[in-house]
Amino acid sequence: MPAVPFATTQRAAELRDQLARAQYEYYVLDQPAMADQEYDRLFRELQAIEDQYPSERTEDSPTQRVGAPVQSAFRTHRHLVRMLSLDNAFDHAELLAFEQSIERVVGDAIHRSGYTVELKIDGAAIALTYREGVLTTAATRGDGTEGEDVTLNIRTIRGIPLRLRGTGHPPLMEIRGEVYLPFAGFEQMNEARVAAGEPVYVNPRNAAAGSMRQLDPSITAQRPLRFFGYAAVLPDGSVPAATQWDLLETLVAWGIPVAPHRQRCLTMDEVSRWAHTVEHETRAVLGFAIDGGVVKVNALAVQDELGIRNDRTPRWAVARKFAPDMAVTRLRQIDVNVGRTGVLTPFAVLEPVDVGGATVTYASLHNADQIAAKDLREGDYVQVVRAGDVIPYVLGPVPERRDGTEVPWRIPAECPKCGAPVVRYGDDVASYCTNVACAGRQLEALVHFASKDALDIDGLSYARIQQLLAAGFVHDFADLFDVTVAQLVSLERFGEKSAENLVAAIAASKQQPLSRLLFGLGIRHVGAQAAQLLSRHFGSLEAMMAATPEQLGEVRGIGDIIAASVASYFADPTARALLAKLQAHGLRLDEPNAVQADGPFTGATVVLTGTLPTLSRGEATALIEKAGGRITSSVSRKTTFVVAGEEAGSKLEKARELGIEVIDEAELMARASNS
Repeated sequence: MPAVPFATTQRAAELRDQLARAQYEYYVLDQPAMADQEYDRLFRELQAIEDQYPSERTEDSPTQRVGAPVQSAFRTHRHLVRMLSLDNAFDHAELLAFEQSIERVVGDAIHRSGYTVELKIDGAAIALTYREGVLTTAATRGDGTEGEDVTLNIRTIRGIPLRLRGTGHPPLMEIRGEVYLPFAGFEQMNEARVAAGEPVYVNPRNAAAGSMRQLDPSITAQRPLRFFGYAAVLPDGSVPAATQWDLLETLVAWGIPVAPHRQRCLTMDEVSRWAHTVEHETRAVLGFAIDGGVVKVNALAVQDELGIRNDRTPRWAVARKFAPDMAVTRLRQIDVNVGRTGVLTPFAVLEPVDVGGATVTYASLHNADQIAAKDLREGDYVQVVRAGDVIPYVLGPVPERRDGTEVPWRIPAECPKCGAPVVRYGDDVASYCTNVACAGRQLEALVHFASKDALDIDGLSYARIQQLLAAGFVHDFADLFDVTVAQLVSLERFGEKSAENLVAAIAASKQQPLSRLLFGLGIRHVGAQAAQLLSRHFGSLEAMMAATPEQLGEVRGIGDIIAASVASYFADPTARALLAKLQAHGLRLDEPNAVQADGPFTGATVVLTGTLPTLSRGEATALIEKAGGRITSSVSRKTTFVVAGEEAGSKLEKARELGIEVIDEAELMARASNS
């Protein structure tokens, strides 16, 4: 390889800097100073140098945004810190309720802090990992803990810097934001797809998400994707700024594009005025889709004190959702679904209509009382909205368009799936099928039992469960474990290999922990989180079944309603017989991460900060919780001790200020083993 002349190395560095500066002016400042022709000329000059001297091709070079090889699949990437979800507020009253919930925790501190308000971009969430200021990984949100590694695709988006501007970047951090498609780019992309005979995307959000998941990065590179950042987080969960406003300014200084029209507000009145202006004036001229605004407590110290709820939702932020898109169409008929608990849920069958970029054919009607209150009739013209811009919902009829052919609707007296009587219990708004063996109930119950958050039986789809029920091979959960390859092969669309795979997947599901089985049983009011809390507390199904309603209700996070429902289920002879059958089939009836009743950390409140030498954050959390401790996200006077690793930040400083005990990983493991 020829030696690189010093002047050439200097010129390559100059070109990289000039091109990076031009991208910053274009995508971040929105003030392009370099003509497109000049940019292209400099780009080609740099490309020529790198082709002649490959050692000059650096990871952050603008030429490295395209040309990556096609991938066979996406790897899984674990986020530094869990990506959270926001609660919604739909009006000023709900914003005031949000503020009151903050005041109950921090008092007048919120009025000194104030809020930042930002546009809520209707795109696809992404997390960018920067090490020493260089982009190393990009991942989708996924389940909040883990996402898909889409680094090669994200590198093609010119608005995302491969190397941050300026100096003083944290050694390791995640910058979070939204990838989106401007309306103009979306239209151009769909026009090209029509010309190529390809199906069009329904809306810009779907197009952005689909573009990020292309296995061939060169396809992503052809799409006019854009990015806005809104957050940065360090490995210990802290933020490299004192306020949210300062953080946004820092992101801009680093070369990260940030959405326009952001504002600082001291009161909720100011927040609502901003929201009204954006919704009714700004939204129409933005050139890209938004579905609301995001209201955040400005002071990061106050955010830390507020913490998060249920490990998923910050108490210091809320999404101010705007009025949903609406359309008018004909209500062809009202049909009924039968759920796994026997609830009859009416839904609207509509003439297909576009609502906010999505084609809507079905919409929820909730229950018979709401249908009666709205005076909805089959044949009506109705107003259809996407509540929260997601779930189709019938707002009401358009009475002036009635012609007398419309037919009032009543909940059927007999179950449409099995013909059994339909009843209502007391003041319950729902109507129920009384047949526990109803085919509709069985189908939905089995679908739930096999679902991802329950036994996660790979290949046991809705359609295949329908086949098993129709053939009479399955009547309850336990029957699944008796299904044979020979039975499956006798059904349509089942070959020998697919039958063997499904039988193997059903057998493998026996090893799922108790919490998944408990959730899969479909006990009323018992969601995945409640199932996990109960299973980890009692450790085994036997202990849980022996518990009284009072003992069930004493479990942290389990109230009287859930406790009564669980106790009632276990007292039912039919349920006990089913559980005995499952036990006979060898299903796992214990929880591997059960909490020790008298563990070394029982009653302790623990905070993790920094990167531990050997344990991941998830492993450390499991260790502490199994020993009886409880993990919280922020340090307070109620914290028992803090576990600190490398690059510990503000949480460590606060612990020292408050005189909270600080230990390292070795001490944590020593104490945890002392049981």
